[in-house]
Amino acid sequence: MALVSALFEILRGPTIGNVFTELLLFLGPLWVAVLVGVLVGWAWKPKWANLGRDKLDYTMSKASSLSAGFISPPTLSFSSMPGFNSMKAQLPSCISWISDNGAEKETFSASPTVNSDCSSSQIEREKPLAVTGEDLEHLSQLVEVTDGGPAWIQMMDRSTQNMSYQAWRRDPETGPPQYRSRTIFEDATPEMVRDFFWDDDFRQSAKWDDMLIHSKILEECPDTGTMVVQWIRKFPFFCSDREYIIGRRIWESGRSYYCVTKGVPCTYMPRHNKPRRVDLYYSSWCIRAAESKNGQMTACEVLLFHHEDMGIPWEIAKLGVRQGMWGAVKKIEPGLRAYQKARLSGEPLSKCASMAHINTKVNANYLKSLENGGKEISEVETPNSSDEKKPVGRNIPKLLFVGGAVVLACSLDKGLLTKAVIFGVARRFGKIGRRL
Repeated sequence: MALVSALFEILRGPTIGNVFTELLLFLGPLWVAVLVGVLVGWAWKPKWANLGRDKLDYTMSKASSLSAGFISPPTLSFSSMPGFNSMKAQLPSCISWISDNGAEKETFSASPTVNSDCSSSQIEREKPLAVTGEDLEHLSQLVEVTDGGPAWIQMMDRSTQNMSYQAWRRDPETGPPQYRSRTIFEDATPEMVRDFFWDDDFRQSAKWDDMLIHSKILEECPDTGTMVVQWIRKFPFFCSDREYIIGRRIWESGRSYYCVTKGVPCTYMPRHNKPRRVDLYYSSWCIRAAESKNGQMTACEVLLFHHEDMGIPWEIAKLGVRQGMWGAVKKIEPGLRAYQKARLSGEPLSKCASMAHINTKVNANYLKSLENGGKEISEVETPNSSDEKKPVGRNIPKLLFVGGAVVLACSLDKGLLTKAVIFGVARRFGKIGRRL
């Protein structure tokens, strides 16, 4: 009753300006309490809130494994790229994923395939632990933009003296945002860059990927180079750390390397509340020689495709990516130069880097046959092209919500986290407003 009485007193104000001012002062603490409650509930979620989650994950994973399309970049990967590091979260991965309750893993092929070209039938006969010829096919179609997915929208084009970087994003109908990037490293060979991204030990010791705090090889195949590794990555204070069980493998065609890493099931690794396991993860590269600024083939091109579901609202994750992407990418190039110096000084290869030398060779004709499996789509879409077709009147509610969010964010706190939460909520209300 006291709140109702206070509200009536405010509405009796002499002018509209006084009423509006008093309403802001009256509702401001309530908004602060709501936001604090949301953040506290998110950060300290009780254990019972996860009951039944495993069953839901298993149901979703079975449906996902039947789909050949992209479900959802770092890693130049956004996984190896701490792009979400502006909020100390990660920036910056299609293929099926299943939970730990899923089927048992396939066994390795007894016949080595490292030193012989692989035909389609040979790849189908291979039964590596986690990554198969279907993953190569999908990555090949992504590289040639024939996967049939939505158009890529360019979001960044930056460069330094020894590196150039371009990034795109697209939002599928289901699943988290997907990222694509193209990086050119001057004075680097594809083999060196391949080893660099595969070397988890150097990743931690050199701290160019400062989110990776633990890595361990769980399984390996000496014939195909396939590995299953465990990663634990450090997340911000308001989130628990994340655990990744990753299957990875490399295919070689000439001096082009198709490197696939993705989340895989692991029945013998139990789940824990902390760190929280990320099931949906995909981060893969195509690494190949490229023309440098001087016209010689002394540069290296890296095409990265990445997406993952970290358990963070996608709008907040996208904000973190936009804010932290370039700062994260700039850390990779110094890390690569340090790795080159370490190799030139005779530092021995780590176990992961040694496994990167075991590749399955495929011929170019086979790759071309894989690339033609999908339909072509436009590579880059103008970000404002779709907005121009929308009636101006329908954007008014969205502007009101977003504008109010800006005022509230600036009045409450200058921190990125608070703004991210407010803007995410405002955008969701804005979408509702457009439908009205």
